Amino acid sequence: MDLRDHRKVYTKFELLENAVNKDPFEQFRIWFAEHKEDTKEELNIMTLATATKDGKPSARIVLLKELNEDGFVFFTNYSSRKAKEIEENPHAQLLFFWGEHERQVRIEGVLVKISKEKSIEYFNSRPAESRAGAIASPQSQIIPDRKFLEDRLGEVNQQELVMPDHWGGYVLKANYFEFWQGRHSRLHDRIFYAPENGGWKIGRLAP
Repeated sequence: MDLRDHRKVYTKFELLENAVNKDPFEQFRIWFAEHKEDTKEELNIMTLATATKDGKPSARIVLLKELNEDGFVFFTNYSSRKAKEIEENPHAQLLFFWGEHERQVRIEGVLVKISKEKSIEYFNSRPAESRAGAIASPQSQIIPDRKFLEDRLGEVNQQELVMPDHWGGYVLKANYFEFWQGRHSRLHDRIFYAPENGGWKIGRLAP
């Protein structure tokens, strides 16, 4: 499969230091709102990258469920591979790619479990089929076949759909942001935010 001649020219927008918000969380909200207006896909898709204590990386798609004063919140099975890696090494990164606007956002930080009460609140707000699926699936474990899952789901649907102890949320407490805007001739705009004196330093990286 030869993709050497597969190219896209980025021409839609620019990103300049004097035009970005001083607060990276607010800049993210601005871009997210613009993406929300135009996307036909699931708008809160993000890549979560984690690593073991030895530095072996892994990445997967998860869904952003809340952005609050603490950071970026998502939910998962606490027995999953990602959760085990987070327990060993809480440093992680989120990546959002918004092709409609030729943009991506990278966010680095530390993952912390949210309170059980907040996890229960979100779990109970989910559709019944989503709650049942979360209970039935032994996420990341080897299973014999599809029928195993379907049988487990049948059993779960006969029970009260209570959040299991091995399920809940994490919040990424961000300590670094990079906003990337595609530009012509591969001279892309890369604006970063890094902590400085209780606020944020804004700078530019070469593409």
